[in-house]
Amino acid sequence: MPDVRDLGLILDSGVPLVVIETHEEQRVLELVTRLAIARDWTMFSWSATAGLRREPADPETPPIVGTRKPEGVLTHIREAAAAGLYVLFDFHPYLADAPLMVRLLRDIAQQRLPRPLHLLLVGPRCELPEELHRLSARFVMRLPDAAALERLVREEAQSWSAAHRGARVRSGRRQLQRIIQNLRGVPEQDARRLVRSAIWDDGALTEADLPRLNKARFELLDLSGAVHFELETARPDDVGGLRRFKAWLAERQAAFLGRGFSAGLPPPRGVLLLGVQGSGKSLAARAVAGAWGVPLLRLDMGTLYNKYYGESERNLRSALDLAEHMAPCVLWIDEIEKALASGGDDGGTSRRMLGTLLTWLAERSAAVFVAATANAIEQLPPELMRKGRLDEIFFVDLPDAAVRADIFAIQLRKRALDPAGFDCAELARVSEGFSGAEIEQAVVSACYGAAAAERSARQDDMARAIAGTRPLAQVMAESVQALRDWAQGRTVPAD
Repeated sequence: MPDVRDLGLILDSGVPLVVIETHEEQRVLELVTRLAIARDWTMFSWSATAGLRREPADPETPPIVGTRKPEGVLTHIREAAAAGLYVLFDFHPYLADAPLMVRLLRDIAQQRLPRPLHLLLVGPRCELPEELHRLSARFVMRLPDAAALERLVREEAQSWSAAHRGARVRSGRRQLQRIIQNLRGVPEQDARRLVRSAIWDDGALTEADLPRLNKARFELLDLSGAVHFELETARPDDVGGLRRFKAWLAERQAAFLGRGFSAGLPPPRGVLLLGVQGSGKSLAARAVAGAWGVPLLRLDMGTLYNKYYGESERNLRSALDLAEHMAPCVLWIDEIEKALASGGDDGGTSRRMLGTLLTWLAERSAAVFVAATANAIEQLPPELMRKGRLDEIFFVDLPDAAVRADIFAIQLRKRALDPAGFDCAELARVSEGFSGAEIEQAVVSACYGAAAAERSARQDDMARAIAGTRPLAQVMAESVQALRDWAQGRTVPAD
């Protein structure tokens, strides 16, 4: 067992204090018990509720006298000077502003005994005072690999089957592999609970379980603040046009997921979607996650900024680290130019934030695909657009007549209207210059008007809504044309 060997190496090096940050207390006890048996060491465990007991603990045996309080247990260990392993659960809160406790730990750690004595401090979060850093080491338990996760899933399936008179859990090999892939990075205890919940819900493990499983996994990792889990993604069919972009994604899906002949290729790193406002860039970013069947995370750069020096960069690094824990996933950064626009009065924070992001984009190894969107090219730093950080820059232009007709059909179906009952080609003709967002709002406006008249929307309702809309391409014609002129020859057309 690798964990037993790794912990044994730390103890053999003579480290008296070992910190183990984890929620899996039972797994720690099993691990340390294995090591104690292998080394013929005595083992004790302590908690504030149970006191100090010799392991394996007998519920009928009272704790060692005077060891329920933290000061008492350390005093007992120091005076007894008995070799062995002492596992102390949730001990770290007693070390804050407690010089006597720190002194007791230093006395124990610096004792010279014929046989070693080791204290293992276990808890979800263990911060030691600076005085103890040189006497301690940290041990991180390995996360379950694919084989361990598959074994775990099969154990839970057998448990459900035994409780349901031998019925089999409905699943397939491909669905099982997708479930296992999305459990990577989750501790064993939490992975088991997630699998058990999915199986006992309906007696099946299917791809329909993935969104809920990923959301629960996100919450377990405590991804909060600047990183948001987007439960609703999109399918490529929900996006009108963008033919080249969709084909580009299809070519790279296997490489990103590490499957088939593309398994040895470097995974795609990301794209920048540049285009006119309302042209469908954000929807396209959502569609990446939907097409590849991976979680979608949205990074809200605005919440990262902090008035204290260095804290903004620290927040960004934490957000990116947390996103890597959800890999494989898509990280969506909407309107990235607004977040990285350098200001003259921010003390260089924007430049440092840009440097932090650029370093991560170039050096990351986790399967995190960045889908960044932008409207104003003049505000984008040139360093961001260098190949190697992002794979490609796609320009999302205003839709042509054929794409507008597709978008009308998509929006009508979303509102339970049959596109066959409308002349979508005519609607596309009269909506020249409309973006996808403007087409959607025209359909919504027509549906509101029809609902007020207590009937379903008709062709003439759509035509009136279109006639009453002035698209951005007319209102800001100069800015839109300047963006299109810049993109010509510099970007890849998404359609």
